[in-house]
Amino acid sequence: MPPALPRIAAAALLLFACGAADAATVRSVEIHGLDDVMTENVRVSLSLVDAIGKDLAGRRLGYLVREADDEAREALEPFGYYSPQITVERNRTDGGTDVVITIQPGEPVRVRDADIAILGEGGRDRYLKQDLGKFRPNTGDVFNHALYEASKTRITRRLAERGYFDADFASHRVEVTRAQNTADIDLVWTSGERYDMGATTFTQTPRQVVGNRLLEKLVYWKEGQYYHQGRLDRLRQSLIALDYFSRIDIQPQPGEAVDGRVPVQVALTPAKRDIYTAGLSYGTESGPGVRFGLERRYVNQRGHKALAQVDYAQKRKTLTLQYRIPAFAWLDGWYTASLQFADEQTDYIDSRRVEFVASRSGQYNRHLNLVASLHVLRERWAYVAEDDGDPDTPTQYRFATFAFPALRAEYIDVDDKLFPRRGIGGSVVLRGGVEGAGSDASFAQVHARASWFKGLGERNRLIVRGEFGHTFTDALTAMPPSLRFYAGGDRSIRGYEWREVGPRIGDFSIGAKNVVTASGEFEHYFNDSWGGAVFVDSGSAFDGTDVDWHTGVGVGVRWKSPVGPLRFDIARGLDHPDSPFTIGLSIGAEF
Repeated sequence: MPPALPRIAAAALLLFACGAADAATVRSVEIHGLDDVMTENVRVSLSLVDAIGKDLAGRRLGYLVREADDEAREALEPFGYYSPQITVERNRTDGGTDVVITIQPGEPVRVRDADIAILGEGGRDRYLKQDLGKFRPNTGDVFNHALYEASKTRITRRLAERGYFDADFASHRVEVTRAQNTADIDLVWTSGERYDMGATTFTQTPRQVVGNRLLEKLVYWKEGQYYHQGRLDRLRQSLIALDYFSRIDIQPQPGEAVDGRVPVQVALTPAKRDIYTAGLSYGTESGPGVRFGLERRYVNQRGHKALAQVDYAQKRKTLTLQYRIPAFAWLDGWYTASLQFADEQTDYIDSRRVEFVASRSGQYNRHLNLVASLHVLRERWAYVAEDDGDPDTPTQYRFATFAFPALRAEYIDVDDKLFPRRGIGGSVVLRGGVEGAGSDASFAQVHARASWFKGLGERNRLIVRGEFGHTFTDALTAMPPSLRFYAGGDRSIRGYEWREVGPRIGDFSIGAKNVVTASGEFEHYFNDSWGGAVFVDSGSAFDGTDVDWHTGVGVGVRWKSPVGPLRFDIARGLDHPDSPFTIGLSIGAEF
């Protein structure tokens, strides 16, 4: 070995030993002096944080400590703080190195001058003027980068939404003067001319399942009217409501505009024609059962739909047949004809019912749906408690025939239909018949339900529900069970069994002339999916003015499942000392 090699090897070993001796482990990084949001932004920007728990050479650690000053300074600029005082300290012990960063953010940079404008036709658009008036930050405000970018993006997007496809920046500059803690904004768009609506073309691939002439009826605007993205959004919602397609892609084509008219291309992918459903069911009154269903999304090129569904339980059976035809002449909706057969053989009632319903629905606006219908009902029933117990005595059935119109209004205005945290939803039903005009007795009914939702913080929610129903009639005894009101159960007064509350024969409810219920519920979620609830429900179903009020309280578990909210409740009625606990399980929308 040449004489120099041992000396080189010894020097390398010495350097390695010195580096190992100078190695350190970053145990923690603490940040003081800022609010939670700024602290988090600084933390995710620090290379030191990524080094926690790692063994670092002394030089590497020193470099990261020096970089922490610049990284923290840069992380504060989006909040408008450009001149912070930053102190970085290292506390080394045998267990590792703790780094403490103390920051005094100082005076924020404020907007001194804001020149924000739209030149051209868009500058005279009153809606764009409103957006300019809402631009933040404005003169005197802290120059917050996130607010600035959000405002800029909103106006750029709104220009495109309102048909100004040639819009561009004439000036796009922000000048920050650190010495004076000021920022000057110079932000100007040129809008260009506003485009109009052009021809709308529908394509269905890989096959056409309904006629394009049917879909064209959903295009409520005329060529030459001004362009607005909201028109396309409404078309999208109408196509979604048809449930013919698994994919809907609506694209304006400004690059192909002729004479200022933008053509619209609608590409549609058909959904599967048939939907099969099957499931098991169990109810304390109905017993175990099975459910089967078949829905045909499109029967023919005219877009008709058909549905058949069977619920076959031990004591309660239902067969439903339905046929729907698209209706676009007045409001987006459906003509529907349905026929339902129902048979119920429980411990207290023996009933059979056949009902035919013809209806016309219409989506009045994005919140309100209206349904006008005509009902023909034939019902036979007998209460088991009225029998004399002799098996040789024929059951004394009662019969009723009613033909009556009905009007239903459904209103939903919430931020999220599956899990609302803000808004209100509900329905009102009006129906009535006249004796001698297809009905055995004259009557009129009103039945209303409403739910109010309020988010409290990030993980809490308050829900208030109410129900009111009244029957105007002098012949209540002639009214069949399906036209009476009941209370009790999962969606009424929890703590009482289904239809337990109200006028009774023996131990069983026979339905009432009126119903009033109210509910208050508080939910707290432990994470993004699971939560708990406490609630109190109260109300009654009654005939006269003497109301037998019932109240139930309980607790529940909540799960935001992929198919909708799932609720599992345990409740108890407070009106009788020996009332048992009830268990309720429900899933789906909360309206």
